[in-house]
Amino acid sequence: MRRDLEDKEATEALGRTIGAALDPGHCVLLVGDLGAGKTTLARGVARALGVTGVVPSPTFALVIEHAGRVPLLHADLYRLESDAPIDDLGLDRDDAIVLIEWPERNLGALPADHLVVALTDAGTGRQAILSATGPRHAALLAALSR
Repeated sequence: MRRDLEDKEATEALGRTIGAALDPGHCVLLVGDLGAGKTTLARGVARALGVTGVVPSPTFALVIEHAGRVPLLHADLYRLESDAPIDDLGLDRDDAIVLIEWPERNLGALPADHLVVALTDAGTGRQAILSATGPRHAALLAALSR
């Protein structure tokens, strides 16, 4: 699924749309260059889940847990060495939604069933391409495509 995002507000709105469809156990990987809008999209997901506080990039904390209708674990793997163990980060919770920026730093340790949101510069704005691996997130993607 492809979405053209003309500005920051459209990126956050896509995040709200995705967030409204998420349930505990869902895992969303946010892929894109620096400044592509990953944290802006994450902020939209958080708002849809009822998070009211600040939603910063977790670059230095690695994982920030936000309280909402479902706990949101917002992770940023940018500072990790490639294939560094991430087991201690607590991202394997079935009672939470997991949102990971820079997942390509550690793809081998991530759940096989997940949704990928790839953000790129499209010249006049951004473009988001959503894809899914595994049956649970394929169903999520189908719901988002309607």
